[in-house]
Amino acid sequence: MTADSAVKGIRKIDPEGSIGLISQEDDPPYNRPPLSKGLWKGKPFETIWRGTAESGATLHLGRRATGIDPRLKQAEDNQGGVYKYEKLLLATGAKPRRLENDGGRIIYYRTAADYRTVRSLADQGKRFAVIGGGYIGSEIAAALAMNGVQVSLVFPERGIGARLFPADLAESLRDYYREKGVDVRSGVLVGGISAEEGQTVLRIDGGDETRAEAVIAGLGVTPNTQLAVGARLEVDEGVVVDDSLRTSDPDIYAAGDVANFYNPSLDTRIRVEHEDNANTMGEMAGRSMAGESIRYDHLPYFYSDLFDLGYEAVGVLDSSLETQADWTEPYRKGVIYYLDDGRVRGVLLWNVWDQVPAARALIAEPGPFKAGDLYGRIPR
Repeated sequence: MTADSAVKGIRKIDPEGSIGLISQEDDPPYNRPPLSKGLWKGKPFETIWRGTAESGATLHLGRRATGIDPRLKQAEDNQGGVYKYEKLLLATGAKPRRLENDGGRIIYYRTAADYRTVRSLADQGKRFAVIGGGYIGSEIAAALAMNGVQVSLVFPERGIGARLFPADLAESLRDYYREKGVDVRSGVLVGGISAEEGQTVLRIDGGDETRAEAVIAGLGVTPNTQLAVGARLEVDEGVVVDDSLRTSDPDIYAAGDVANFYNPSLDTRIRVEHEDNANTMGEMAGRSMAGESIRYDHLPYFYSDLFDLGYEAVGVLDSSLETQADWTEPYRKGVIYYLDDGRVRGVLLWNVWDQVPAARALIAEPGPFKAGDLYGRIPR
């Protein structure tokens, strides 16, 4: 998504320049969120494509970039291709964390190819286990259950989304999934994985086990910084960029999941792995590469759909921060504020819509705020 947005950003400034896009995937650029959301609610698969080639970019698909030589201003791929550049963008994203000794039996759900695999298995009525109660795990478990698939959800925390949500909300969400028919195994660790009679057996610490014909893991991701490291760019939990999205090499830019950038509203450097940042940052990087003077100060938001529940969120969602809940209906509709040192650092809009701009404005305010100051601050 970041690369496609950059292509379109370039074209808004430079309608004629040559653009090449190298991608390890065989598919052209597409929207990722529908893979765990809309496609499971009946949205046609064909709607995910972003039409990158229509912007006049040459797509080099199924090729993995293996190195960058900033001195020669060229990149190479794993098939011997060499690409000269004047400006280069790293939109290398992130790679899923993997379980040790998984025996090749785990689907690390991220790509359109992964969706095709899981959809085929789901349509065959296979039983699934999902490891991880975070963003991807919670979404795909809900998506499968809504399609009549038997699914177990296994994770070490007490509640779903426990690293993001206050404990009472995370535990309420766990119970809600059980009501929706998901076999939730919370507070447990997967101690081993084995194959037995055509099934994958997850051995759970304490002696229990769960069996499934297909296993998906959503264990978080790490940024793909190998190319940046090889090119001796500055890397610190991502590729470090300035406010024009340049790396430590002025002709190399980075955007999307891989980019570490300064956000003035939070007054800190962050790295964001969500759609809004991919699209907005990608376009701004393209504009910057094409010669426009830009300053990336956007505070991204993210969102999720979980059965009949949904949310939008802005800023830092960290369950270890002080929180204030302002519910219209407990655990069904309301706003949760995340505070640190007298400032609002994040806002969770739980089944509350069209309030992202208000949340951004509140996070930008210097405060100081106390928890009790925030009731009714954002309409719910």
